[in-house]
Amino acid sequence: MSHVLGSNTKWFFLFVLVLIIIEGIWVYLKRRQQFNLKESLSNTVILIGYILSKALTVGYQLAVLRFVSHFAFFHLPENGWVFAISFVATDFCYYWFHLVSHHSKFFWAFHLIHHSSKWMNFTTAYRLNWFSALITPYFFIPIVLLGVPPLYVAISFSFNLIFQLFLHTEAVDKIPLIEGIIDTPAAHRVHHGSNPIYIDKNFGGVFMIWDRMFGTYQAETEPVEYGISTGFVSHNPFVLVFHGFVDLVRGKMDYKG
Repeated sequence: MSHVLGSNTKWFFLFVLVLIIIEGIWVYLKRRQQFNLKESLSNTVILIGYILSKALTVGYQLAVLRFVSHFAFFHLPENGWVFAISFVATDFCYYWFHLVSHHSKFFWAFHLIHHSSKWMNFTTAYRLNWFSALITPYFFIPIVLLGVPPLYVAISFSFNLIFQLFLHTEAVDKIPLIEGIIDTPAAHRVHHGSNPIYIDKNFGGVFMIWDRMFGTYQAETEPVEYGISTGFVSHNPFVLVFHGFVDLVRGKMDYKG
């Protein structure tokens, strides 16, 4: 298992590195100010910590979902059609998890780090809290109770996060026909905006249909100001990881991003 994990991690890092290089070339050719060296290095440290945390908690997450599956009303078979249903259902649960992460002070403490960057590039994508795995499985309990296999939920959630990697860039403009249906870089730039019109919009991971249904969709209509409304936090990865929790204890969770 450790050999497989190590091999997959190596290829994942290589893949992310290639994306960053391609984006960096685009930034250089377009003379854009899209990267900050200290920020990118900080994001890299956060990514390493996140991967290590996932390696330690993946068993816990599956254990929670498998325990809940014992109380499921029924069990769906494991086949391609059920996986497709699982993928869509997982994204639906992710929408609500994401929305709650913006509206609850407790969950925002975990999520704040992802919105604290004032730059939008591929290194921002995995600017994720190392402790978020402790809370995420509980948002997928409803679909497990409805018979979705726990392993399908875990795989679907992983694919969801991998898909979102491609959304964190300014190198891709609006994509005709699918805007407002599938999550795109333009839609996700809106989500990261601290502009008043953009705050708390576009929560879907893969699909924008949930945002359409529940009134949280917003098209990209003006230049995006990235970061949280109180401004710059830090380049220190450890400060960034714990910043939300410190502010939660201090009762200062009154800003958005």
